[in-house]
Amino acid sequence: QVQLVESGGGLVQAGGSLTLSCVPSRTIGRIASMGWYRQAPGNEREVVASINLEGSTNYATSVKGRATISLDIAKSTVYLEMNNLKAEDTTVYYCKLDVWVENRLNFYWGRGTQVTVSP
Repeated sequence: QVQLVESGGGLVQAGGSLTLSCVPSRTIGRIASMGWYRQAPGNEREVVASINLEGSTNYATSVKGRATISLDIAKSTVYLEMNNLKAEDTTVYYCKLDVWVENRLNFYWGRGTQVTVSP
């Protein structure tokens, strides 16, 4: 089984910045895409940003202009830099990995890392 090791969450003041990172515990195949999602209590999990192997990115409207996702292929690590953080960014952030294993596309989720933005 593959685990996604997430880091970078924590407490930050409004207007501040943080960078989340995520790396698989081991290499299992060819990465198709990686991304960050978030889920507030009572809400569905939503995409924050994603990036595929070709470097194409996708951002939620709520974070456009404030977030930058990047993928270090050599390290199989995805980063999410968020700036000008707002109180509404407070929630748990989850890393997702889509990976090709023997011609099948599998996906894995991290356990989540809490981001709390204080006023």
